[in-house]
Amino acid sequence: MRLEGLPGRPHLTYCTNIHAGETWPEIGASLDAHVPRIKERVSPDAPLGIGLRLSAAAAATLADPREIDGFRDQLERLGGYVFTINAFPYGPFHGTRVKERVYEPDWRTEERSAFTEATSGILAALLPEGGYGSISTVPGGFRTLRGDPAAVEAVAERLLSSVAGFVDLERRTGRTVALALEPEPWCLIETADEAAGFFERFLLGREALERFALRARLPGPQVEAAVRRHLGICYDVCHGAVQFEEPVRALRTLRAAGIGVPKVQLSAALRVPDGGAGGRRDLERLDTGTYLHQVVAKGRRTERFRDLPEAFAALDAGGAEGEWRVHCHVPVFLDDLGGLASTQDDLCSTLRALQGEFLSPHLEVETYTWDVLPPHLRTASKADDIARELRFVLDGLNDDGQRDP
Repeated sequence: MRLEGLPGRPHLTYCTNIHAGETWPEIGASLDAHVPRIKERVSPDAPLGIGLRLSAAAAATLADPREIDGFRDQLERLGGYVFTINAFPYGPFHGTRVKERVYEPDWRTEERSAFTEATSGILAALLPEGGYGSISTVPGGFRTLRGDPAAVEAVAERLLSSVAGFVDLERRTGRTVALALEPEPWCLIETADEAAGFFERFLLGREALERFALRARLPGPQVEAAVRRHLGICYDVCHGAVQFEEPVRALRTLRAAGIGVPKVQLSAALRVPDGGAGGRRDLERLDTGTYLHQVVAKGRRTERFRDLPEAFAALDAGGAEGEWRVHCHVPVFLDDLGGLASTQDDLCSTLRALQGEFLSPHLEVETYTWDVLPPHLRTASKADDIARELRFVLDGLNDDGQRDP
């Protein structure tokens, strides 16, 4: 839905990665199952934005023009529209061990760029004439890439090659699509400061821009502007909070560096004020083996752990002191999680800033962990919980600050 009262009139949606389904028929069926109820509760009189999550397999199917035509008909029937796609997970995202595999294939590979090219064509076909769309993606790859300078250079080169394709897509269709790298703990790019540094060093240097100009067939004065228009950051408030990064400051850092933020994901992480010792039993229940739960512990010093088992081992050895932040997307309307807390305050500060600042054209609620949360944290049907999250965000964007009880 379009938020007419905010600077820049951004669009708000939720990400459909909450729904299980890897094939296009499964994804389409999940939209039919959930969108009508969500729209009824959140946007009964206006089109509902849908943040479409596509796997590589689903994108390969939907890229068929006949399938796209059928999807347009479905969207019209549902009263929805698509302005953003989540192309981060390449393969299965529910019901199996995801962990580090969610970052594979990384941005060194042809598979990743081909998947992104397919989703960009789909999005352009769904946008209105002159429309603007965003695609969120892996922030290069997993953290192990940091030790290999050649791998980092390869990531940057493939990103620029894909962005050149986005320039050509705009020429052919009149639609602008922006690729948005999503910083995440234990990835090549983890924070806003690291994102700014990566852009400056690998994407906006003189030699990189010269190579990009040849690929994109652009004259010199237009080259840097084209990179900045078609490549930016998807800022996930949960991910920033795990890093103890103040989200509004981070967004302003990116803006000051001239780096676009095509999408902000409105989300909350787990917070354990008294550290792992106080919340260990509750945290162990979350460690189902499906998702990676990166941990940052901040006491007399800051320690970072790849996953909960490593954090528990450090705790047993006398480390991991202070407050813990855990990468687990939790319902944004809950601040008391039965022994644990959330980083809801970081989200609320972001919502307050959005009342007066244009920080991003696309806002997306992204809580994808409902199926692995303990039963006491699941408060209603999935559609009702999604609607409640969207209403919480809408209330937080109002001047009076009233929230859905």
